Amino acid sequence: MLREWEEEDIPALIEMYDDPEIGRWTPVPSPFDADAAREYLGRARKARGEGRCMQLAITADGGQPQGEVLLFQDDLDDRDIELAYGVGPRHRRRGLASEAVMVATEYAVHHLDARRVLLRIEADNAPSAAVARSAGFRPAADELVPRESKGWRVLLRTWCHRNGEPAS
Repeated sequence: MLREWEEEDIPALIEMYDDPEIGRWTPVPSPFDADAAREYLGRARKARGEGRCMQLAITADGGQPQGEVLLFQDDLDDRDIELAYGVGPRHRRRGLASEAVMVATEYAVHHLDARRVLLRIEADNAPSAAVARSAGFRPAADELVPRESKGWRVLLRTWCHRNGEPAS
């Protein structure tokens, strides 16, 4: 189940994001403490209120957050929806990220009328590429996308779903 983040989720958010693997692959600050978590939730609520981004907790039953999935309009083509995700260290290798990505993809296609649903993944991020494949995404022919992350320039490969069907 996916649900909105709540103030009571701050300890779970800290546990999830104060992790070297999350820090390695995401723009989330590291270390990630209570102040960072409150600021993160504040930005998430503001972005949601402005209709720019949905940041949802991944749960098994609507309770304890085990990860997060984000949905936002692609900055290169506003007809596309980009997803991002992360799962806390204690909850990895259970298929949570793949399931959350599949649920978010369905939502993007059927409720946000996405032309394409995208993931942007660094070439060396094998775990994220495995999630993409298991969720039915395939590498797209798009050019690499440069992004700034923690003062570094990274190049991201685009993975794609087209209206619920994998890209060829």
